[in-house]
Amino acid sequence: MKKKTRIFIGIGFCALLAITWMIAVNSKSTAEKQLILINEARVLMADDIYSPAVPLLEEAAGYDAAHTLTAESELKTAYLALLHSRGFSRRYTSLLEKQINRRDASPDVFIELSNYYLSISKVPEALEIMRAGIERTNSEDILSLYEHSRYAFETSRISYDGVTAIYNEKIQVQNDGKWGIANADGTIVISCKYDTISTFSKDRAVVISDRAVYAVDRYDNKIAITHEDVLDISNFADNRLALRFHDGWRLASGEFKLGANVFEDIGMYSEQHIAVKVDEKWGVLDSRNRWLIEPEFDGIIQDELGRCYAQGAVFVRNGSNVYLLIDGNFAGDSYEDAHPFSTEGYAAVKKKGKWGFIDTNGVEMIPFIYDDALSFGQHLAAVKIDGFWGYINFYGHLVIDAKFLEAKSFSNGNAPVQTDRGWQFITLIEYKKDLSL
Repeated sequence: MKKKTRIFIGIGFCALLAITWMIAVNSKSTAEKQLILINEARVLMADDIYSPAVPLLEEAAGYDAAHTLTAESELKTAYLALLHSRGFSRRYTSLLEKQINRRDASPDVFIELSNYYLSISKVPEALEIMRAGIERTNSEDILSLYEHSRYAFETSRISYDGVTAIYNEKIQVQNDGKWGIANADGTIVISCKYDTISTFSKDRAVVISDRAVYAVDRYDNKIAITHEDVLDISNFADNRLALRFHDGWRLASGEFKLGANVFEDIGMYSEQHIAVKVDEKWGVLDSRNRWLIEPEFDGIIQDELGRCYAQGAVFVRNGSNVYLLIDGNFAGDSYEDAHPFSTEGYAAVKKKGKWGFIDTNGVEMIPFIYDDALSFGQHLAAVKIDGFWGYINFYGHLVIDAKFLEAKSFSNGNAPVQTDRGWQFITLIEYKKDLSL
């Protein structure tokens, strides 16, 4: 019995050795076979013969052995040489997609695939690959390429005589002296037929038509009216606007319920705050009619819609000087001019005749080198250089060339720009397929 056991153990040990040897031999022969296939393909490719080289390299790349990556590298060279032939573009991108899906994928592979998509004008696909590469590898090189590429845009064929700034993904637009409402990309929502129209908020805009003042919804249906003798209207936000009467401005709801206070002038609510003028001085009220900034300044800096407050910041004017107030307290230096902060980014301020950008602590973030500028909106700011407008990013890099007659801030990938055709809209291509960060 013991003898039989020893025999079985010996046979098992020999079998194990044989299996181990066979695995080693097969593994070695696979790597050697890869080299043979690769070298055969290289001889062909040296004479610019690529089609017969492809099956050799595809077989070599199909093995999981020592020279797989080399085979794939040579195979990509062959595919690129044959891109003019049907099907090789798909083979090339499929191989790159296989490589980027590996756990240890190199940033270079993400960059290679992104650059190829950019070269064939597939910008959204390229941006998607870059975003995945940044998340997977945290590569500065991919981030740099992304920053360089993400500002490609398309220009709409729609044009208007006049526009305001985008608000709540809608914009006031003008044609032939009449106003309407469009989406942020310029497509019309309410046709241009009103003498005056407010910003669109809470599913309504307030209009003036032949001195009648009423509210309309997105379908241009009349939904509320006032029979008061109203001379003018402000923009509409936070379910509030202001109506001008003979004795001054009064706040009102979207249903035209009037407040009691009368102001000499007034702005538009932004983040529950509004600039108002009382006794020839300006201050800022909150939504409960409490003073954030007492009315003791010559002016409150507002944007073209009338907004003055964002990120806790307000710019005030006294004489020829403009000051930054954070939560009602002075911060930073004095300036010649400024534009209010938006909900993100830096504010444009003017010093010694040039515009630059500061943060909410008053710290200079982008130098004072521009002829004019608007504050940042959606990580971009419009700047004027040598008579034309373009856009910079947070790093101060000009990412959209200065070639527009005038420009306004971005919102959700769209911005109005003035060209020789009037006011048109540019849309960042990454937003065409909702690939935004």
